Amino acid sequence: QKAIDKAITTLNGYRGDIGSTQNQVESAIRNLTTQATNIKNAESVIRDVDYAQESANFNKLNIISQAGSYAISQANAVQQNVLKLLQ
Repeated sequence: QKAIDKAITTLNGYRGDIGSTQNQVESAIRNLTTQATNIKNAESVIRDVDYAQESANFNKLNIISQAGSYAISQANAVQQNVLKLLQ
């Protein structure tokens, strides 16, 4: 009977150790999952910020290009008007 009681006590100790280890592993998994989610969110924010900045730069350069084209067309129109006056 004493051997059986000792075996049960030892087994319960092992079960407690295994349960504790299992809890630690589950906690580590939860922490890693949270970290992975945070990293994905941070990456998304970084990509969105870069996209917005590049979009703004594109729009700025597009406006400058359109203004340049307009200035050239106006210069050509003035040149044509001067030529008409000289004729």
